[in-house]
Amino acid sequence: MLTIGAFAKACRLSPKALRLYDELELLRPARVDPETGYRYYAVEQLEQARLVAWLRRLGMPLARIRQVCALDGPAAGREIRAYWARVEAETAHRRDLAAFLVDHLTGTSSQKDTAMWELRYAALSDTGLVRPANQDTAYAGARVLAVADGFGSAGAHASTAAVEALKVLDRETFPAGSVLNLLDDAVRGATRAVRDAAAADNEAGTTLTAMLWIGSQLALVHIGDSRAYLLRDGELFRITHDHTLVQSMVDEGRLTVEEAAAHPQRTLLLKSLSGDGAAPSPDLRLQDALPGDRYLLCSDGLSRVLTDPDIERTLASVPDPEEATCTLVAGANDAGGPDNVSCVVADVVEAGHFRNL
Repeated sequence: MLTIGAFAKACRLSPKALRLYDELELLRPARVDPETGYRYYAVEQLEQARLVAWLRRLGMPLARIRQVCALDGPAAGREIRAYWARVEAETAHRRDLAAFLVDHLTGTSSQKDTAMWELRYAALSDTGLVRPANQDTAYAGARVLAVADGFGSAGAHASTAAVEALKVLDRETFPAGSVLNLLDDAVRGATRAVRDAAAADNEAGTTLTAMLWIGSQLALVHIGDSRAYLLRDGELFRITHDHTLVQSMVDEGRLTVEEAAAHPQRTLLLKSLSGDGAAPSPDLRLQDALPGDRYLLCSDGLSRVLTDPDIERTLASVPDPEEATCTLVAGANDAGGPDNVSCVVADVVEAGHFRNL
């Protein structure tokens, strides 16, 4: 038997940490002196103690360490890999936010001559062939592009309220340096609007994927599983990440992409604007724009039934945004139209060449 001091030295955990882990039933001593209360540990416990020490250095919460320690070697390894995948995803989100701030504060994009650029756009929303009502909302304007996919009994009201809260940005001028605060305020306003719209149903809510045109860039705000794509030089790129249970499981290596597509909980959201929650932390990024770029925002009623190659083919072959939205919606309905389907298509063009009617 080892005293708590000797055991702490051997496993590189402090006696204070060992006492805490005992209280939390994470690492119980082999024996406690009934008179002095002094803790003694078995040599065989060193391996588990060292594992706890290393997991703490990773930053893993104690509750999850307890789960890992209860597993055998291979299962514990998978759990650690899943945890670290989540950490990397969260770090990537913070990295994108840092890049957003750096780009905006350095003002490198403001040096570009973008007076001759503008958006040519169209939006379309359709009930589909199965749903009794349309709970999606799609909007396209000179500055704001947005798609929201409502859910619950008040889903239609929630999606409409979220988009309406952003449309004010289409009508007002604002300083170039205020975009981050504007988007943060817009999300908070959308959250309040959704909460009011879904007052009778706390489980109702909506996704929100929107872009704000700020000259040479589009500022993206994203919550949920609606998506944004960029078609550049004939190649399609997805520029949002789904906030769903199955996507998190794919990120953590628990599911393959093919398994996720057929998972019974593939539509379960981890993040949304809802009637009972605080304003979620959205994904934010600045997307550099180039003349000839084409952007697509869509609800999952489109992305779940059309493959990326299908979407790329339509966006690359149909030059008019309005015709492109009609073609995409028709394609989703031809594939069964199992959900409401909405999309916004916007092209970056030289000013004066095209006018939206």
